[in-house]
This record gives sequence, structure tokens and C-alpha cells, in this order.
Amino acid sequence: MDKKERFQKVIEWFQTNMPIAETELDYRTPFELLVAVILSAQCTDKRVNMVTPALFERFPTVEKMAEAEVPEIFEYIRSISFPNNKAKYLVGMAQMLQNEYESQVPNTVTELVKLPGVGRKTANVIVSVIFDKPAMAVDTHVFRVSERIGLSYRSKTPLETEKQLIKYIPEELLPIAHHWLILHGRYTCVARKPKCEHCGLQLWCKKYAREHKKEC
Repeated sequence: MDKKERFQKVIEWFQTNMPIAETELDYRTPFELLVAVILSAQCTDKRVNMVTPALFERFPTVEKMAEAEVPEIFEYIRSISFPNNKAKYLVGMAQMLQNEYESQVPNTVTELVKLPGVGRKTANVIVSVIFDKPAMAVDTHVFRVSERIGLSYRSKTPLETEKQLIKYIPEELLPIAHHWLILHGRYTCVARKPKCEHCGLQLWCKKYAREHKKEC
């Protein structure tokens, strides 16, 4: 099976079995999603969703968060991973949005990555989810799942994986494909003990084929 056919089969399976795939972060506005994605770095969406309601009630707008003191933000997100750094990022990000972007979340990766706490993965999530642009955000789940299945090959960085994925996934499917791979990695192709026996992608998965000495 060549790579093009593998992608085709995997995409068809997801289209049939996961026709709806969305972010599990709770948000109401582009600004809230930006905050949530920054907080989600090396942290679970479930944990982020536990702290953001109170955070957003206290700081509902860019302007309110831009006025905040870092220690106050810290108190709201102290149960999140790396709260000290992320509290600084949130205040800095809000101030930059207010001062340079008229309090609006930018709609390009180039502009988004200029914001404190925003890397390429976060920027791709925002342009994909909020602006429906063809972007592939590669987090730890996407990186792991792509390599195991065989959608990527010997990638050393998320950017390498991103480039391999966008080469074969149709542009119009990139926004949902990001969520397909994340959710598959979160609930089936988990890091320590992947649930291969319950996985519908067995026929096209290189990892499964290797471990069961099958051709794939």
C-alpha cells in the first residue's frame, strides 16, 4: 500500500465513523478560544474547561485581561500546568491584542505567532477553528498518531509532520482532519497502551501491521 492509498483509506474511515469532530475546549468567542488553547499546552482540555468559566467571568474581554495583574490571573489558573508562565502569557497576549490589533484576534498564523504564548500549533488551531482556514495543527496526539499509522515518516518535529500531512490531506478536509487525529489519539491510539483491538484503522496502520507481522 502506497502512502496516497493509506491516506485515502484513513480519511474514508474517519468520514464514515467520525463525521463530526470538533475541539473539546469550551469557548464562546475567538478570544476565549485563544486563551483556552494557550492554557491547554501540556495540559488536558478537561482541566482547562474546569478553570476557564471563572477566568472568563472575571476577564470577559481583551481589555479586561489586558488590565489584569499577573498574580491575579495566576490564582485562577494555578491548577493548570506551568501557571506562572501562562499567567504572564495571557496578560502579555491581551495587551498586545489591545495595543496592536484593536482587540481583535488575528486571522493569520504569521500574526498570531507574534503573540506571547502562541506557537505554531496554537496559531494553526485558531485559524482552523475560528476562521475555517486550511491549517493542520500538530500537537502530541497528532504527532504520535500520524507516525504510528504511517501518515508521517520519521518526523523529528511537529513542522515536519505538518508538511507531510498537508501534502496528502485535501485542503478542505484539513480543519476536521486535525480533530480526527487528536480525538483518535486521545481516546484510542493513546500514548502508553494504544487500544489497537478496538481500532477501526487496523487494516491501514503500520504499527499494528508490524506488531502482528502483517502486510500493510
